[in-house]
Amino acid sequence: MRWSDGITDLMDMSLSKLQQLVMDREVQTAGYVGFSFLSTGAMAAADIIMGGVARGRELRKDAQQDYHLEYAMENSTHTVIEFARELHTCDINDKSIMENTVRVIWAYHHEDVGEAGPKYHESNHGTKSLQLLNPEKTSMLSTAVPYFDLVNQDVPIPNKGTTYWCQLFKIPRLQEKHHVIKVEPVIQKGHESLVHHMLLYQCSSNFSDSVPDDGHECYHPNMPDAFLTCETAFSYPPHVGLSLGTPLDPHYVLLEVHYDNPTYKEGLIDNSGLRLFYTADIRKYDAGVIEAGLWVSLFHTIPPGLPDFRSEGHCTLECLEEALEAEKPSGIHVFAVLLHAHLAGRGIRLCHFHKGEEMRLLAYDDNFDFNFQEFQYLKEEQTILPGDNLITECRYNTKDRARMTWGGLSTGNEMCLSYILYYPRINLTRCASIPDIMEQLQFIGVKEIYRPVTTWAFIIKSPKQYKNLSFMDAMNKFKWTKKEGLAFNKLVLSLPVNVRCSKTDNAEWSIQGMTALPPDIERPYQAEPLVYGASSSSLHGNVCLELLLSCSWAAHSAPGACGPNSVLLGDHGFP
Repeated sequence: MRWSDGITDLMDMSLSKLQQLVMDREVQTAGYVGFSFLSTGAMAAADIIMGGVARGRELRKDAQQDYHLEYAMENSTHTVIEFARELHTCDINDKSIMENTVRVIWAYHHEDVGEAGPKYHESNHGTKSLQLLNPEKTSMLSTAVPYFDLVNQDVPIPNKGTTYWCQLFKIPRLQEKHHVIKVEPVIQKGHESLVHHMLLYQCSSNFSDSVPDDGHECYHPNMPDAFLTCETAFSYPPHVGLSLGTPLDPHYVLLEVHYDNPTYKEGLIDNSGLRLFYTADIRKYDAGVIEAGLWVSLFHTIPPGLPDFRSEGHCTLECLEEALEAEKPSGIHVFAVLLHAHLAGRGIRLCHFHKGEEMRLLAYDDNFDFNFQEFQYLKEEQTILPGDNLITECRYNTKDRARMTWGGLSTGNEMCLSYILYYPRINLTRCASIPDIMEQLQFIGVKEIYRPVTTWAFIIKSPKQYKNLSFMDAMNKFKWTKKEGLAFNKLVLSLPVNVRCSKTDNAEWSIQGMTALPPDIERPYQAEPLVYGASSSSLHGNVCLELLLSCSWAAHSAPGACGPNSVLLGDHGFP
């Protein structure tokens, strides 16, 4: 994965020694190389390693040296350093390597470190978010494996920050059942930062060939109705595949592309999409996806000025029990999860409960980065049974915001979602909730709204200070303090929730629309303590998905040849 400025990441996660992280860095310089792990993207409190190839000089090292040189080379243009360290070193100056997103900072200089120390790197630096314990695995396919492309044609990107573009595609007609086995991004060159993420939906099987051919902005008032009848489709690991070619499978899919144009650049035209590889060699299971968490709605409210606000979306026991008892009483098996929020998101966890007892987390990312979202593949598949429930928990930071943040589609709005990949497929596409809005309004003093509700957002009748204001304007008018925000957060987490429990083709389970209370947790899950000097983590052996729903991508490049020489390596921890 080439980042920029001639730095190449081989990311040799040589977890042949599972207790260690082994990394190979190639940089286009004959000077020093700096590299660090951190949580925030800033140098403060970074865990930094520096190295270079030189003769007769040695860097000052930390008292506890936890990075170990494995290999080094240098020629006239490039420096290569391979180093290793334990995932958990028990050194207060080192960052533990866990399953969270890690911001990796790199820097280099064309001169080696001198007696006065390293020279300032100036513009030769950058940062990249990675999940070090969830690396990409290259899936080798025969060149004979067929594929088809779902690629947009000449999409005009508006000069605004966020655009969701939807395009219907007809699936090639197959005479028998096939499985999609791999999905690859097809990104127009130079648009890697413009295409933020993609969603692929499988659509109702009752479409006719008269569906619109032209794309359209998603969720636009003039958007064709057909666009609203779709559910999400995915790519899968070796024992599971996305079924195509049977009467129950989609004939049409919808590609939704999220374009991010923060500088409001004009005149952009995009031709990006996906490539789907498929096979007649049917895998053991058909897979499905469940969207769990907070139903995307203005009723998802986050006050301004708060460093840590928590929202919860419930996939309730009642919804799961009805769907599972009807279709798969023995349960479904989860193999991967995508956690999704927007710019205020700081951490997301997908919690799993069985009969009130908290189980091991299905997925988590306590250092969430909106610009780096990818599937987390479970080290061991987890089974969801009747009697289980799930909670998607999201943490937000709104310290730099002066107005309310609402649930919504724009990156300035928020979401709190988990996309759960599982098998065997059942007829459940959404298992979500939304908290009661009236009790939220009562917190700020609202007493009455105009009924019947004839406008959106609805209008407040009393008290006087909110009269004839929409509920959104009233929430923004309220004087939010940190104390009020914390009290509001406590209230929202205890409110009854409206259950969303959906099937394909816009059908609903009978539990849809009911009111439920947040569950009581009988026994919180206790994670195993960290074992220093050995890893508490291991890797799932099949991570072949680069993009679907949301991910990051980059071009791959092989290292150049370099000649051997001596090396200097220093472990620098900054408190």
